[in-house]
Amino acid sequence: MESQKEARTLQEPVERPPGASRSQTPKDKERQEGGAVPAAAALGAEGDDTSADGLWELPVEPAERRPECSRCSRPQKVCLCPFLPAHPLPISTHLIIIQHPAEENKVLRTVPLLAACLPQDKCKVKIGRRFSEERDPELSTVCRKSGTLILYPGAEAANLEEFILDSPVYPSTIIIIDGTWSQAKDIFYKNSLFRHPKQVQLKTSISSQYVIRMQPTNTCLSTLECAAVALSILEKNNYIQETLLRPLQALCSFQLQHGAQIRLSKEHLLKNGLYPKPMPKNKRKLRKMELLMNSVKI
Repeated sequence: MESQKEARTLQEPVERPPGASRSQTPKDKERQEGGAVPAAAALGAEGDDTSADGLWELPVEPAERRPECSRCSRPQKVCLCPFLPAHPLPISTHLIIIQHPAEENKVLRTVPLLAACLPQDKCKVKIGRRFSEERDPELSTVCRKSGTLILYPGAEAANLEEFILDSPVYPSTIIIIDGTWSQAKDIFYKNSLFRHPKQVQLKTSISSQYVIRMQPTNTCLSTLECAAVALSILEKNNYIQETLLRPLQALCSFQLQHGAQIRLSKEHLLKNGLYPKPMPKNKRKLRKMELLMNSVKI
């Protein structure tokens, strides 16, 4: 399994190449033109240059992060714990989140809120892009079990609600990929382990409540929303969905009150002539945009 965190390095002091020009002062200009400069003035200028050079050698201190809540992983001043259940939801289904490394440090991520609502032994988050039997034997074992599902839409995916009615083995584990749509696609198709679980999708017409982040279509859901709907189906308990969505609604409400804007889906913007960017010249990307305008699943 690849390293779960990208390497982070402090910014190195910037070295000025010899002869690099600084902002000219009248005294500099006078020296360049051959004018005489009094000794005291020259010493003063030299002293200023020495002080300025010393600034380049000072180490750059990393930005100090605000203290975070240990439960919801939000900054303590905007903690969302009052909107979390008092106790983790009692569920029998195991949830595995495969998280793209780029999602780990995003400020408005939803996975920490999801994990805070569920028992620790029922919700695991695995961070990475590539997984194999050698790198993660535990995940490989889970993927090969008949009771494991992976939630990813597509032509070969069965509708979750219909699948559990006919399945001889009731699902015990569901895998969900966390990332942008392009990141999720890359993880799903480039890891052979994910060919083993039964592929399922959600048949729902509800719109995403994660309104502060743009989605491709009106019915694309965030990771937390997907988990909320899937677990409520598998556990046959609608209360689970309501409980898991509560902190997400509070997060969006808080952000909107403090300057965030509602982000309409790309599908909505295209259909109503509101898309702010020019249409792509790449034929493949242009085809995707046309499919969105015609509400065709891609």
